[in-house]
Amino acid sequence: MRTLHLYLTRQVLAALSMTVAVFTFVLLLGNVLREVLSLLVNQQANLLTVLYAIGLLIPFVLVFALPMGMLTATLLVFGRFSADQELTAARAGGVSLVSLITPILLLSVALSGVCALVNLHVAPASRVAYKQLLFEMGLKHSGSLLPEKTYLKDFPGYIVYLGKVTGENIEDIIIINLKGQQVESYIRASKGKLDVDIAGNKIRVKLWDAWSVDWVQGKREPGYAGEAELPEMEIRKPTAEEVQLSDMTFFQLRKELQAMENLVGAAIPYQKTQAQNPAQLESLRQRHREDLTMPVRLQMHRQISFSFACIGFTLVGIPLGIRAHRRETTFGIAIALLLVLVYYGGFILAQGLESRPELLPHLILWLPNFVFQIVGMALLWRANRGV
Repeated sequence: MRTLHLYLTRQVLAALSMTVAVFTFVLLLGNVLREVLSLLVNQQANLLTVLYAIGLLIPFVLVFALPMGMLTATLLVFGRFSADQELTAARAGGVSLVSLITPILLLSVALSGVCALVNLHVAPASRVAYKQLLFEMGLKHSGSLLPEKTYLKDFPGYIVYLGKVTGENIEDIIIINLKGQQVESYIRASKGKLDVDIAGNKIRVKLWDAWSVDWVQGKREPGYAGEAELPEMEIRKPTAEEVQLSDMTFFQLRKELQAMENLVGAAIPYQKTQAQNPAQLESLRQRHREDLTMPVRLQMHRQISFSFACIGFTLVGIPLGIRAHRRETTFGIAIALLLVLVYYGGFILAQGLESRPELLPHLILWLPNFVFQIVGMALLWRANRGV
């Protein structure tokens, strides 16, 4: 029995390593080609920085690659195990299927623990670090930060338009200085130069051949300068408080949920005309609380429920691999992709119901896990009986 356990475990681990590497590469390809390699091609980052950026993306894609790899590995290994009549030989020796696959089931539980660590903390933190790295690369290379022929509102109090950007040199510049919603001054220049202060999170603009119009007490006062330097403009850099819900760790989400619930609790009570009795008032408060906190709850449940995907995929993959009775790798991968689409379709459905808290979308997130685990156990029971 020990020899069979070691044999199957080695086979699954080998297939798992290969499939996780393939899925990780495929999932990384889109982000790498769109964001990371463009920095290298445009000489905005060196090879070491690009490799660091790719390393930060790996935990984010492992959220999906690990369960998909485990499903594909079980389909491939047990498909071959059945096709080569090795399962028949084990049964002839008095070994049941359940006792045979015990190490694989324990491996899926261990992988679920790894997925939980990645989902709840490592992947969100790595994603935030990746976005900050891209932002810093944009600061170092003004062309990335300031696209051409676009009205930019990233600088508080200013609207900026640049006709052409070549490194630090800029041409055909329009800068509108705002005071609230009113235009305070307007500057147009033929040429200029950018000076980015990364440490101070500031950007300085030097202009040549600049024409300006100032509004003073409702009157326009034109001006001209052959050379002018504008006051420093602050760059809005993402902060920890501005992290998107999808990029928060589980403990950050818990803190956010607590803050939102406190906000609802501290809200001004409804008028009597809106609620005739305390029961109606409490019902309104509860509905308000659910509407406000549902996106956070949904994200928390998504992170936890994703962590159990390896168990459900293993329970389904083993009996399907045995029933398929095929040795071909392509067949196993095709079945795996089909099952992945079905599984993650449930999560997409729940995400789409984010604005309908009365339908309990955070509980719908658990439905794919329950379905796959129940179906998997039923298929294993039938396979163990030889049905």
